[in-house]
Amino acid sequence: MWEESKPEEHGLNGAALDLLWQSLHARQTRTFLVVRHGQIIFERYTDGWFAERRHYTASLAKALVGGLSLLLAIDGGYIHPNEPACKYIPQWQNDAVKSRITLRHLATHTSGIADAELTAAERAQALAAGQSSTEQHMTLPGWKGQFWRREPDPFTVSRDYAPLLFEPGSEYAYSNPGMAMLAYAVTASLVNSPWPDLRTLLTEKIIEPLGIEDEEWSIGYGETHTLDGLPLVANWGGGNFTPRAVAHIAQLLMQDGIWQGRQLLHPARVREVLVFAEMPRPDRSENMNAPGSGLGWYVNDDSVWPTVPRDAFAGAGAGHQLLLAVPSLDLVIVRNGEMLDDDLPFWTGVERHLFRPVMETFLAQSPSPSSPVFSGIEWGPASSIVRLAGGGKTRDGSDNWPMTWAGDDYLYTAYGDGYGFDPPLQEKLGLGFGVVMGHPQTGLTCLNIRSDGENRQHGRRGKKASSLLMLNGLLYLWVRNADGDGRSSQLAWSLDSGRSWTWADWYFPDFGYLAAIQFGPDYAEARDGYVYLVTPDTASAYEAADHFVLLRVPRTQLEMRDAYEFLVSIDDANTPVWSTDIGERGSLFTHPGKCGRSSISYHTPSGRYLWWQQLPSADPTSGDRADTRYAGGFAVYDAPEPWGPWTTVFFTEQWDVGPGESGCFPVKWMAADGRTLFLVFSGNDNFSVREGVLTYHPNFVQNWRGVKHFFQESYGIA
Repeated sequence: MWEESKPEEHGLNGAALDLLWQSLHARQTRTFLVVRHGQIIFERYTDGWFAERRHYTASLAKALVGGLSLLLAIDGGYIHPNEPACKYIPQWQNDAVKSRITLRHLATHTSGIADAELTAAERAQALAAGQSSTEQHMTLPGWKGQFWRREPDPFTVSRDYAPLLFEPGSEYAYSNPGMAMLAYAVTASLVNSPWPDLRTLLTEKIIEPLGIEDEEWSIGYGETHTLDGLPLVANWGGGNFTPRAVAHIAQLLMQDGIWQGRQLLHPARVREVLVFAEMPRPDRSENMNAPGSGLGWYVNDDSVWPTVPRDAFAGAGAGHQLLLAVPSLDLVIVRNGEMLDDDLPFWTGVERHLFRPVMETFLAQSPSPSSPVFSGIEWGPASSIVRLAGGGKTRDGSDNWPMTWAGDDYLYTAYGDGYGFDPPLQEKLGLGFGVVMGHPQTGLTCLNIRSDGENRQHGRRGKKASSLLMLNGLLYLWVRNADGDGRSSQLAWSLDSGRSWTWADWYFPDFGYLAAIQFGPDYAEARDGYVYLVTPDTASAYEAADHFVLLRVPRTQLEMRDAYEFLVSIDDANTPVWSTDIGERGSLFTHPGKCGRSSISYHTPSGRYLWWQQLPSADPTSGDRADTRYAGGFAVYDAPEPWGPWTTVFFTEQWDVGPGESGCFPVKWMAADGRTLFLVFSGNDNFSVREGVLTYHPNFVQNWRGVKHFFQESYGIA
């Protein structure tokens, strides 16, 4: 059923994957499967193992059986995760504490039900005696041993004998008995359905439609326990799957429940189980890479796996039985074997020896196809770069430098954490303002503007400008770090070119770096009656997102929060769909882990929008992955409309100089011939200016206003 192709055809380095396999093989790995875009691009097995042989999955079953069966019950309308579990477990109805356990608690290990595992001391003693995991479980005393020996059955033990350790929903504590009670509740919800048990439910709703053969999977230790008239199947372990069967399930979920044109699951229900469930996270003091929970799945919503995109979800079991799925990369990884590293905490070993190395096999490339108009940008020599605002006595320069073109023909700007233009101020400002006159080719005059909008809080503690916009003589300012800790955005406006400001009494807490699209002087030549803005889909200005979001607001209503709309989708005719509901926002542009600070300017000669995007560092050990002041890269994309389609003009992960944390193309400095422009960037914490020359595809026929003569002369195009 699977098509196969080479890694390089899907943007991964085959030689690097071979080296990774050698490392994994040395670390007791038996199976390793990589699927991208629905095709197998890398598959390896040790002696005695092959694609058709099932491998035990241990607690990976909590996702493949527990999470998937819960999803099916939710999708069928039989159950809701916020319902009390006692609705389906009547023995808990009169228990003062257990009656407060919800299905969400059970699915996220926050129910408070104790686990049936050994204590740390007991485990150390068992390992010293050379006992296997199964032997350890079977010899446990009391109710814990009964759970694993299934005496009389694990569901009775979990329901009646496993103690509660804390108030439901107040903490995270991994619990096999908690998952057992989730299986009990889901089965009870199916009493009036066509599916009597979890095995039948999964078979008919998922396994058979995916074309997985009977020989490729088994669950529940091959048993069914009857209790209270319910046929109960284990969902916490006891599963055996081929790697390809596991990958089929992950691919279905990444495709929002669609398989070969059939909608097997409702997309909203799929997303509901694969996002952070808003419950307590595990203690990370000893296991720093331990993830938070979706409903039966692990999720990377807070980048606890720093090299992996945040939309990733996973399942995992003892011995590092692992499934990782990354929707934004259309990537699935399955690994089976024994522990990758006995000397590291569970998730730290996974991140270090599997997740990070796989991400490092991706070849550096743009996520978008090449521009149909531009073939690239030729940059002036590094020696020609103009650097201003070098700093005060400490030579501590200033950064940021968003710019907007005003009706008085000046460019207004703002800076952060510095002393401004020469002559520098006597005090370092967290936010300051300036004005730029002239042209880089004939000379610049740059002045500081003293303002009541200045602040003296530095770094993420102080408000910093992410964008300026001059509109009808009114100067608008978008600031980041509005919460005083690197998150949230706020709007302000000035009637006197930045000397005094009025602040909006509302915020965008979900967005950390809003940037308004720039047009001509005083917003002249704008495409319509709206102001358009882009932002990474994250609340932080210091964390890269997987996606960008597009907003628009009528140009007469910038100061009204309720007037803002969010791009939801784009139809086949490239027509945008908008919504005032921020929760319905879609993705404008996807580049997993690389969507950071940016700016968009309209290039009038070509009729294209040019989007400068910082490429945050890929180094997970960096204290600030957004820091590219002294080294790093950026990309420039173009599009005919603010909503795209966006294509690649220029892309580099390492420019010849540090590109800084922000950059923009001032519209004022774009030559009428459609070629020369200038990049203002914050490299070296300076106001840095570098000339660029756009190069065009020779076969591009341009009929837009303003450049026909240029093309006739340059390329002989009639």
